[in-house]
Amino acid sequence: MEMLGNRRLPITQQQAWEALNDPETLKKCIPGCDKFEPAGDNEYTVALAVKIGPVSAKFNGKVRLADITPPDSYKLSFEGQGGVAGFAKGSSTVSLKPAADAQAPACELDYTVQAQVGGKIAQLGQRLIDGAAKSTADDFFKRFEAEMQARYGPPPAVENTEAQAGEPSEKTGAMAGLMRKMGFGKKDGTPGGNAGETPGE
Repeated sequence: MEMLGNRRLPITQQQAWEALNDPETLKKCIPGCDKFEPAGDNEYTVALAVKIGPVSAKFNGKVRLADITPPDSYKLSFEGQGGVAGFAKGSSTVSLKPAADAQAPACELDYTVQAQVGGKIAQLGQRLIDGAAKSTADDFFKRFEAEMQARYGPPPAVENTEAQAGEPSEKTGAMAGLMRKMGFGKKDGTPGGNAGETPGE
């Protein structure tokens, strides 16, 4: 199975990096995860419940980080055993970069996943497995964004929009006044506005 994706996150690159390296945050955000604990340098023990179609299993395994380049990227490898349901193993790369067009704090997250599964899960068919993987990824990012909003507050996009909306109106008001003084826009002009034209002539 291969999967890749891109997400825009309403937080800074540094905030995203810290969260993606925080075991408690990952535990909260990974669907079905009830254990994500440090087990050495850049290594973690993980336990999570997985349901793919009719097969449900509890996987226990390890996640290892490598090629760590703060706050830009890392690679991780994972392996887990789910008893009679089978096993899963694979690797993923995660990279972050600032969002170039952002007026508010934002960053872009790119990820790729390559994974192999065996046992009962492998017998379910690739389409079902891929669908479950995509659903899990979507669920993770929904939880991750909600957690970041709870931690850092809602993105200030709305406030910025209001501020930006206010600026043009002020500029428009000033421009309209100037235009009236220059003799334009007399339909909207008032006697006071017309009187203001005299000094300019």
